[in-house]
Amino acid sequence: MAYSPKINDPAFDRYLRNTRKWKLQFSLILATVAIAGFYLYGAFSDEMDNPEALRIGMVISSIFLVVGLLSARSRKRAFWDGLVIDKKIRKTEKYLVYTVYIKSQTGKVHERRYENDNTVFNYYKIGDEVRFHGKLNSYEKFDKSGDDIIFCNACAFLHEIDEDVCRNCGCPLLK
Repeated sequence: MAYSPKINDPAFDRYLRNTRKWKLQFSLILATVAIAGFYLYGAFSDEMDNPEALRIGMVISSIFLVVGLLSARSRKRAFWDGLVIDKKIRKTEKYLVYTVYIKSQTGKVHERRYENDNTVFNYYKIGDEVRFHGKLNSYEKFDKSGDDIIFCNACAFLHEIDEDVCRNCGCPLLK
């Protein structure tokens, strides 16, 4: 029973760098497609001509770029420790909402909410001590001794507890 020192493994930093690069590349691809698509629409459509179509494409392209830059920016949030204080299930017209409430040391209550998936909900028990890892935006349980499963803190991929490395992203599992 302990928080894992593996959180300092360089694989997590590599994962974050690769994720940022992918987000930027994806936003550049979307921006390029938006410009090209609207240019071609303006060139071949009777509804809108260039440069009006091209201007619309440029506006949409810049929105894609801004969203990509904002989502790729570095997270430098610190870690904090907390306690699972409550769990609730709420039914809506379309789905079930599973919510886990975690109270930090400062008294702030954080929610983890999932729709139609109770896997994470069942993973946590009221009274579990948890640590929030800010750079990964994920939680680690202090006591994993009774668990059969574990989530990757980088990509949230579900694993059997006896695995050591995430099959999805290659980061070590914090156990």
